[in-house]
Amino acid sequence: MLDAIREVAAGGSPISGSVARKMVDFFRTRPATPDDTASLAPREREVLKLLADGCPYKEIANTMKVSLGTIRTYIERIYEKLHVHSRTEAVMKFLGHPPSKNR
Repeated sequence: MLDAIREVAAGGSPISGSVARKMVDFFRTRPATPDDTASLAPREREVLKLLADGCPYKEIANTMKVSLGTIRTYIERIYEKLHVHSRTEAVMKFLGHPPSKNR
């Protein structure tokens, strides 16, 4: 439990990777159009793809062989470039879903 709290406090996901993957699979219908992610750098696209796959930040950092702080920086830039405020919004935009009007 303590590890989960530390993970969330460090910017990680409050849900397990397997649950996140199931959620993404449920909503996945088509990949993003080139316009959706055209402004992203290749490494930012890689981070976004791993987010869409349900990977927690720590796993993304390990996979890409960079620090957790670097991943947070990539994610901040992704949010800014995609004009989103959350991991879910970024992934939905990546997967080609329109933003929700329920905000």
